[in-house]
Amino acid sequence: MASTFDSTLSSLGINSTASSAASSAVKSSSTSLGTSDFLKLLTAQLQNQDPFSPTDNSQMVAQLAQITSTSGIADMGTTLKEIQTKLNGTSTSDALSYVGKNILTASDTAYGRSTGGIAGAAEIAGDASDVSVSIKDSNGQLLKTIDLGAQKAGDINYDWDGKTASGADAGTGPFTVSVKATGTSGSVSSQNLAWAAVTAVSVPATGSPSLSVYGVGQVAISDVRQVS
Repeated sequence: MASTFDSTLSSLGINSTASSAASSAVKSSSTSLGTSDFLKLLTAQLQNQDPFSPTDNSQMVAQLAQITSTSGIADMGTTLKEIQTKLNGTSTSDALSYVGKNILTASDTAYGRSTGGIAGAAEIAGDASDVSVSIKDSNGQLLKTIDLGAQKAGDINYDWDGKTASGADAGTGPFTVSVKATGTSGSVSSQNLAWAAVTAVSVPATGSPSLSVYGVGQVAISDVRQVS
């Protein structure tokens, strides 16, 4: 027994054979039916239905629901595109506001403050029984090791006065900073977080903007831990 859809096509002068033969042509021009197409088919079905055997109400409701769903998905897609455009604009605006500020981000390179020394944070992934921060000069010579002791998972702030282990002035750097953390089961994943100045913003044609950070390079906004 022919389906309601086939009957509608037949009443419009389109038989199943013709429909099958034209399927490849239809696919090449359109891959889906829009809301207007659904409405045209529904209207044609109502106009050509047998008055002694009208379309079943449940079928009508199902087709209307399909139309509503299609329309809703199309509207949702448009809304999401508008939201994406606004979010991209906001991201660019946010990125520009970082210029001239200092941020705390993951980096093993740090530059000394005008008053000497550096401030940063040791980021550890789990609880550790011992955490230490090692500071080396540009030649790889160890200048100072800061013992932070046992620490819980998270960020542990530290401040180095810029003096070597022997008490000499270490200068302004650049310094190479590394974090070592150990726990009951061995080493704990860790990294150094350094303060650095944002000098510019890079806004690519596609994708999210990034910050140009002195001594660090390009940093995504999502990688910023703190701002000062």
